[in-house]
Amino acid sequence: MILRLGVAAIGLSALLPAVIFGGQLAVDIMVGLAVAICVAEYATMAFPSDRWAKGGVLAAVTAALYATVLYSDQPGLSVALALCVVASLVFMTLRPGETLEGTADDAGRIVLGAVWLCMLAFLVLLRREEHGLGWLFLVLATSWLGDTGGYFSGRAFGSRKLYPRVSPKKTWEGVAGGVTLSTAGALVVRYVGLSELSVVDCLLLGVLLSVAGVVGDLSESMLKRSFEVKDSGWVVPGHGGLLDRIDSVLFAAPLLYGWVILVEG
Repeated sequence: MILRLGVAAIGLSALLPAVIFGGQLAVDIMVGLAVAICVAEYATMAFPSDRWAKGGVLAAVTAALYATVLYSDQPGLSVALALCVVASLVFMTLRPGETLEGTADDAGRIVLGAVWLCMLAFLVLLRREEHGLGWLFLVLATSWLGDTGGYFSGRAFGSRKLYPRVSPKKTWEGVAGGVTLSTAGALVVRYVGLSELSVVDCLLLGVLLSVAGVVGDLSESMLKRSFEVKDSGWVVPGHGGLLDRIDSVLFAAPLLYGWVILVEG
């Protein structure tokens, strides 16, 4: 626990000044770097015996889709998604391996990985919106405070398992603690830099983003069990891989962006 807290404190002390004072460029660079790390972690999990070739295709497809999400219009995004599927199928057709039984599975893993990891682009899109820094802090605060609240309340009070088949340690008490701390974080962000949000908005977003984070966490746990690995990587000591740390953000960021566009826009 001490290692987890220490690494989190060091990470925040480096991240927060960069996000606050670095502007849009700092967010673009950090999110791009995070995507690259996550691609490497996912490729290692999904393709343990052929991570260089298939991971290279995954990286190329993810980069193209990521750039399209950030810099193209809606028709361009549709084309990029289609090309993502086509490129994966073409690669597996030309390089099927010794047997054909696993080619569809590998193509699916490439498409899933590219689309899933590209959801980090919503952090960049949030930063581009009016009051973008506030929206960015809202999604990070609710996601990470939800994780923290879930961890400590689960350890202290957890008894009823949430979904033991996928995540044996996660409990309903932990979810309740995570939602509570996430909602408190949303209220703090409102008073610091998002005054246009009402208290009711914060209560709704605190619950919605925290629950989205729980689902994101469970989804990553499901993938790790499918890939038969314990952690996605080792880049974050005490936490595992970067994917282990941001799995909740991957689901919460698109949800918040939808709120900003549909409700606040």
